[in-house]
Amino acid sequence: MFLALKEMKYEKLRYGLIVAMIVLISYLMFFLMGMMLGLQNENDAAIKEWGTETVFLNKNSNDNLGQSIITRDQLSGKDQKNVALVGQAPIVLKEKGASKESAQFIGLDPDQFISREKIKITNGRQAKGNNEIVVDKSLSKKGYHLGDRVTINSQNEKYKIVGFVNDAKFSVAPVVYGSLPVWRDLRGLNSSAVASGLFSDHQLSKSTYPDLQHYTVNEYINKLPGYSAQNNTFTFMIGFLMVISLIVIVGIPLAVTVTVVGKSVSLSSISYPSGNEIFKLIVSPTFPEIVSVFITLPSWST
Repeated sequence: MFLALKEMKYEKLRYGLIVAMIVLISYLMFFLMGMMLGLQNENDAAIKEWGTETVFLNKNSNDNLGQSIITRDQLSGKDQKNVALVGQAPIVLKEKGASKESAQFIGLDPDQFISREKIKITNGRQAKGNNEIVVDKSLSKKGYHLGDRVTINSQNEKYKIVGFVNDAKFSVAPVVYGSLPVWRDLRGLNSSAVASGLFSDHQLSKSTYPDLQHYTVNEYINKLPGYSAQNNTFTFMIGFLMVISLIVIVGIPLAVTVTVVGKSVSLSSISYPSGNEIFKLIVSPTFPEIVSVFITLPSWST
């Protein structure tokens, strides 16, 4: 311990650079982790807000809610007590005095559990008619206000904003809650289409709706477009930074450790790497340079 402290006092610049590099790598790791968690929330905040446990989609939807259409025939004779019909469509929201905003329209049945229990209004009230919508609170910062009458896509119909909700995000876009008839109009579907998917806050088995594709909530979230690829990329980047940190914490101190012969220590017998070599390794490390440090370890300590 005494020799280590003495060495650090003697080589202030070298160890100062090591500490600075560890601090910067740690900051970058926390920054990347924050971005990863933030983007995860942008993708699945609405799904988690609904307390989702089970999801059912059309078997030909390719695991995509936007491409799924469930018909009345597929639900004929089935109990719908613990599920909510959800219709999803990508939209562009427009209003005079505000910028155009891409969003996800979510059509709901007002008598089912998501509308009744899971949508927590922070300002305003629940939508009561087909021409009323509730939107994510982030849109209030983009120039959208209670009472505004907005248009969706190229429709001439005006929709009144009657409420705002927190954490209503789906596929990295704010959510606009409306009715299932409006969803059908946006998708150009007839009345035989009832929803894009079924969401339940109970753990249901595949046999509940045998004609539909069954997912647990985690399975469904991992199949959201780009979700797994995004998480894998951030995980790899964070893991690589951890490896670099390990090299800095363990590798470089090993390269400048003292030589112990028996029980005696001779500081005068130590030959350290040059300051230029350490500086190059810390400031602009490349794989060959890092490898060369470990290859030449014996010559540094003899």
